Amino acid sequence: MRKIIYLFIGLFCVTGCSARKGSVNNRAARKNNRSIQKERGAAAAADFKPQTSLQYIERYKDIAIQEMNQYGIPASITLAQGLFESGSGNGELARVANNHFGIKTSPTWTGKVYYKDDDNANDAFRVYDKPEDSFRDHSLFLQKKNYSHLFELDKNDYKGWAYGLKKGGYATNPKYPQMLINIIEKYNLDQYDSPDTEVAKIKRVDRVFTTIDKKEDKAAKDSVQTPPVTTKTYTIKAGDTLYNISKRFGIAVDSLKSINNIAGNTVRVGQTIVVTR
Repeated sequence: MRKIIYLFIGLFCVTGCSARKGSVNNRAARKNNRSIQKERGAAAAADFKPQTSLQYIERYKDIAIQEMNQYGIPASITLAQGLFESGSGNGELARVANNHFGIKTSPTWTGKVYYKDDDNANDAFRVYDKPEDSFRDHSLFLQKKNYSHLFELDKNDYKGWAYGLKKGGYATNPKYPQMLINIIEKYNLDQYDSPDTEVAKIKRVDRVFTTIDKKEDKAAKDSVQTPPVTTKTYTIKAGDTLYNISKRFGIAVDSLKSINNIAGNTVRVGQTIVVTR
């Protein structure tokens, strides 16, 4: 009988310890969060006044427009996500952690952390010094391969962005795109969007793809095994441009020009270039 009792105790310890492995217990989470709250000032938290969605839009629209002009994300999408994820700035993460987009930590995150139950108990979220940092990190967060197709859209194509975010894995809710679209159309947020000129779009897309390429190259160098590099070439046909070739083969225009020693932005029919990433 005693052996059986010891066996159950052993099983309990194994299962309990494995469930907690890699997670933060409630006591540690509460201690950390109190520290963040104290740092932000108890008085500020006490004086907080809930704001309406219209007040949120008025306060952050200029920041969203600035991010759109630099990174190409429609201001309407940024504002709609901020409204939804932060509860118009009234949510705990927005109030205490200045986190307006519910962005969680990652292995490369070196900043402060705020714990909150989400998909799991005590999920770790990023803490920002000010709301503007959250908006900037949102723009940078989307510069990943699974969202790269979005940056080929016009920066006033909010519907394409809404469905593209879901496709890229930003949210698990199947109704997420329509929720964003409903918010945008309810508050006429598309009035803050602006179209691209073709030249501006090419420059912006190339800049974003170059950033994504650098991130992937760094990840590949940091990995234990690096796949062998094979050289792949392409022969220029009528109507080809460096831009559409870069999109076809998933390589930045600057990289194409660099590996092929192309000084300008033009190529000639029949010219063979290297298109290996």
